[in-house]
Amino acid sequence: MIEMTSGTIAEVTGGHLVDGATADTVVTGPVEFDSRRITPGSVFMALPGERVDGHDFVPGALRDGAALAMVGRAVGQPSLLCTAVDDASGPDSGAAQRNAAYLDNDPEGIGERVLAAVGRLARYNTDRLVAEEGLTVVGVTGSAGKTSTKDLLGAVLSRAGATVAPPGSFNNEIGHPYTALKAGRDTRFLVAEMSARGQGHIAHLARIAPPRVGVVLNVGTAHLGEFGSREAIARAKGELVEALPTAEDGGLAILNADDDFVSAMAPRTRARIIRFSMTAEGRPDADYVATDITLDEVARASFTMHHPHGDPVPVTLGVFGAHQVSNALAAAAVGMECGLDAATVADALSCHVAASANRMDVRTRADGVTVINDTYNANPDSMRAGIDALAYTAAGRPDACGWAVLGQMAELGDGARDEHARLGEVLAQRRVGHVVVVGNGVNQNALAESAEAHGVAVRRVENADAAVNFLDLNVEPNDVVLVKASYADGLWSVAEGLFAGEEESR
Repeated sequence: MIEMTSGTIAEVTGGHLVDGATADTVVTGPVEFDSRRITPGSVFMALPGERVDGHDFVPGALRDGAALAMVGRAVGQPSLLCTAVDDASGPDSGAAQRNAAYLDNDPEGIGERVLAAVGRLARYNTDRLVAEEGLTVVGVTGSAGKTSTKDLLGAVLSRAGATVAPPGSFNNEIGHPYTALKAGRDTRFLVAEMSARGQGHIAHLARIAPPRVGVVLNVGTAHLGEFGSREAIARAKGELVEALPTAEDGGLAILNADDDFVSAMAPRTRARIIRFSMTAEGRPDADYVATDITLDEVARASFTMHHPHGDPVPVTLGVFGAHQVSNALAAAAVGMECGLDAATVADALSCHVAASANRMDVRTRADGVTVINDTYNANPDSMRAGIDALAYTAAGRPDACGWAVLGQMAELGDGARDEHARLGEVLAQRRVGHVVVVGNGVNQNALAESAEAHGVAVRRVENADAAVNFLDLNVEPNDVVLVKASYADGLWSVAEGLFAGEEESR
């Protein structure tokens, strides 16, 4: 965040300085919503939550050095009172905010007012940095792989200059402006994930930090319950390419040629279009292509990358799963189209290891048991990718068993039960020997029943602790364990439990 005064922030956001806050106070940032992360000169945005209200922590944040608190209601402390709900960055953004998950428990609009102000501040910060420092904003969206690709982009673009691409998934109405406000005078690239629960959400995020480069990875069935169809998901994801500037103004759309829904977005943008593909023989129009793809013993991919700027180069990824090849191609396309040479990009991709927690994090215990922890989120596409990685890794170990510890996939709507049942067939096709289903809900039951019907050995347990106890008694040295579920299931504790008291290796 660039340095500015409280008065400037009030002017930018349309808020009012109250209870003794002074306009000449110098604010250096960053902006934080967790009072425990406050540092001198920072901004504390007070947001109401399900369990606690950030407004209760304003006095402590000010004592810890916050130069300014942004509040949605007066708290009797020097602060900026946010009063506007219509975000100046777009006429429909208020509706997008009200539909956001975070604001479901905000009937008085307190959080909405704070987020509108923070969005305006992020837009001001981004516009200044683009105009004065040449900042390039890269937006990434897709049904699966956003965070992994964001991490790969961070690794690649950091070779060209200071890059903001924070670990984790800061991709919603809170995380997006929070990420944008991490950019400062020395930042050359800002990489922003963009997620959505409905139409208009990505357009809203794109107005907060307008991207010059947009990457669309895929259109799958994640959030199908909220959108109703893949066609509707494609309409929402395509809002990113619609937000890009023209080719003459430097706009660049990076599209996955292997996904027909993504390829069909080309007419929706005036930006220059670059395509990437893992299937060269079927996508002759692709600019960045992977051939000679091989996997090592823990499903890390090596491939030859063909590109439009010279000779092909070899890439050996340090992240796990064949699906990462597509993500790596997307990151490579951005890096090279932004001026990096092929050798530098290939080296950056090859040196990168997982940066975000619980995302295809593969670790091996002292007894040889390998645990694939991919518990941050789950949808049908990422479930199949995880199962593929499990099956491949287990198949390369004589006498080893593969264990799939699975919870449910959230936000699939009316088709959720059928999608979980389909996984039973996938498990059988991939010859996964053992499945541990965690939880007793309708979705978990559909998964367990289908797996059993297809001849897979299934153990049902009530919770994560029970899963750890069962695995401790049954997993043998050199076995492979996949732990996979949506975030709400909290199954990362299973992966952690399997390492209790154990040494590990990468």
